Amino acid sequence: MRDTAVAGAGGPGAAVAGSGAALAGLAGLLADRTRATICLALMDGRAWTASELARAAGVAASTATEHLNLLVSGGLLTEVRQGRHRYLRLADDAAELVELLAAAAPAEAAAGPGPGSGPPVRSLTAAHRRRALAAARTCYDHLAGALGVAVTDAMTARGLISWDRGLTLTDDGDRWLSTLASPWPPASRRPLVRSCLDWTERRPHLAGAAGAALCSHAVDAGWVVRSRRSRALRITDLGRAALRDQLGVALPSAGALTTTSSADVVGARP
Repeated sequence: MRDTAVAGAGGPGAAVAGSGAALAGLAGLLADRTRATICLALMDGRAWTASELARAAGVAASTATEHLNLLVSGGLLTEVRQGRHRYLRLADDAAELVELLAAAAPAEAAAGPGPGSGPPVRSLTAAHRRRALAAARTCYDHLAGALGVAVTDAMTARGLISWDRGLTLTDDGDRWLSTLASPWPPASRRPLVRSCLDWTERRPHLAGAAGAALCSHAVDAGWVVRSRRSRALRITDLGRAALRDQLGVALPSAGALTTTSSADVVGARP
């Protein structure tokens, strides 16, 4: 009996219990609304200060610091110190985790239109912000929203990526990216391509090194412009022309992408 008990204590059951505890700890980090809001804010791929994240989450600086320390110790955030300033950003692979959880969130809890429509918006500003995020945004360091999915579909149609045996970058795709990104391929062990489930479109968009390189080029070349207040992207006329020429992506006009009316706002008078 003693031998059996010892074997059980160190056997598969113990390993499963340990994994369960680790998973519960990770889930607990994101079970708090303030910490979840902080992680969503960091999905723009930039490093934020603690005070900026406090404002984004709508909490006091001291409260934000407590939450940030938990997220750092839990491995979801990394920090960089420059002089007196502390900058924080999502750790590797944390962005994909946050995006997947957002896509799996119940309809009443998600923060975007479509199958995962969030709580009803009660102002034109909030409705406009939601529409802008759904149209085009960053998912950490790659394109997401309707834009990200459209680009992924176009790359598939043109044979730049293939889904036949899992997502792969084709030779044509490798050559195409080498004309946009420098250096390509990047000197990194990061996968060249990864699939990331888009939380507003509920379809995959391109992530990995290829997704990051394409997003970086889109920003540097002026195809898209970052928002100062969120991770929404504004597609420029230059970007529309480039995406049409490069990938055959026909995007609606800027007004059609983000136009918001009183019909989108709960409680608005007709």
